[in-house]
Amino acid sequence: MREQPVGDAVEDDERAKVIAYHRGDTGAAIDTLLEDIRHLRRQLTLAEGAMSRGMTRGWRPSYDRD
Repeated sequence: MREQPVGDAVEDDERAKVIAYHRGDTGAAIDTLLEDIRHLRRQLTLAEGAMSRGMTRGWRPSYDRD
């Protein structure tokens, strides 16, 4: 799968590729995507802990969509 720029909508082709990668098992595809979300949230937590407030001018990451 190709990397998407932030903010681009998911295309049907990408959805089909994810399901095809899991040989049609949509449950396995969802499980993998949920694991990816958990991993990225952990990475965001680590990055937040390493950032100084001055570096981000007070910006704090959001863990949920706004």
